[in-house]
Amino acid sequence: MEFEFSDEQKAFAEEVEKFLDEHATAEVADVCRENMAQIVDTPERRAFMKKLSAKGWLGMTWPKEYGGQEKSGVYEYILNEALARRGAPQIGKGVGIIGKTLIRHGSEKLKKEFLPKIIGAEVEFAVGYSEPGAGSDAANMQLKATRDDARGGWVLKGQKIWTTSAHFADWYWVGARTDPEAPKHHGITLFLVPMDHPGLEVRATWTIGDERTNEVFFDEVFVPDDYVVGELGKGFQYISEALDLERFTMFTFSPIQQKFEELLAWVAEAEQDGRPVREDALVRKQVAQLATQMEVARVLGLRFVATSLKGGKPPTNEASEYKLFATQLSQRVSNAALDIAGPGGQLRVHTEEAPMRGRPELSYRYSVIDTIGGGSSEIQKNIIARRKLGLPKNF
Repeated sequence: MEFEFSDEQKAFAEEVEKFLDEHATAEVADVCRENMAQIVDTPERRAFMKKLSAKGWLGMTWPKEYGGQEKSGVYEYILNEALARRGAPQIGKGVGIIGKTLIRHGSEKLKKEFLPKIIGAEVEFAVGYSEPGAGSDAANMQLKATRDDARGGWVLKGQKIWTTSAHFADWYWVGARTDPEAPKHHGITLFLVPMDHPGLEVRATWTIGDERTNEVFFDEVFVPDDYVVGELGKGFQYISEALDLERFTMFTFSPIQQKFEELLAWVAEAEQDGRPVREDALVRKQVAQLATQMEVARVLGLRFVATSLKGGKPPTNEASEYKLFATQLSQRVSNAALDIAGPGGQLRVHTEEAPMRGRPELSYRYSVIDTIGGGSSEIQKNIIARRKLGLPKNF
């Protein structure tokens, strides 16, 4: 499989870097935000996304009829990795997940309403799959959607958890059970709900990585039929496709690489107990192992891109393989940085005198989140075992 970029692709990568040199200011970009830097949660970050839109870089791979350029997926990959490396907002859920799902399955009304806003950086989304009894087993969601024929829609009642972005998003992309009698994978439907709906209540939940996520409560939330995504009862199929995109789009490789390079730079110059850290045999072994694993993660990501270029549904196996390996590698890099830095590694991020600007301590806590979001590592192993290795479900 050929992984070399063409001259045109290399030129695009250079153009992106020049753009970021000018526009990725401290208010917009911060590599210490870890891999969730794609969140567009401030006015400055929304303005930055508008600039990306003006360049024509949002939705580059979309069909021309929806405002895209029908470019190869590798351009989106180059852009997203460059953004992530700077800690700038990435293309995120709108372009990378929701937009692509609407193009495949949404009604003409939803396409006309949302696709121009997504490509114009005018809307932000929250995604609601997880519930207290439906975390790793997303198909077990019980948020109830009851038919209301008189009003021509559905009434949603129940709860979601772990909804990052719910406190600032404009719309909620949410799954609910429309047929309680159907098998659990076939009774779920996707809806789009405005986040300012009076029946929604958002409560903050703070994670081990100092990131805010949310509980969202639904109290008789009415959703018109026009805001049903695709066919009734096929929501879990659409969610599965969207999760394949999420596992790649939102867990980029370049922040892991950048974090590793910062560790290398510190090891090259630091001393402990009067001896250069780089001369420690155990440190050299750790660094060599991580360097090898970094190349594996990079190529797994490129393989996902190359497979995606064939079109059709997102490649499930490749998405799970990449997400599993990359997020666990991020955790290993963080653990190694905290271990090698010694006591100083426990200082908080942005502490000026701390090793690596205090990144190891936050990375150590935050990298746990990456192994859970988009489907935990255990779920990725199950997907690979069943869909690629052909193992039975109850192995």
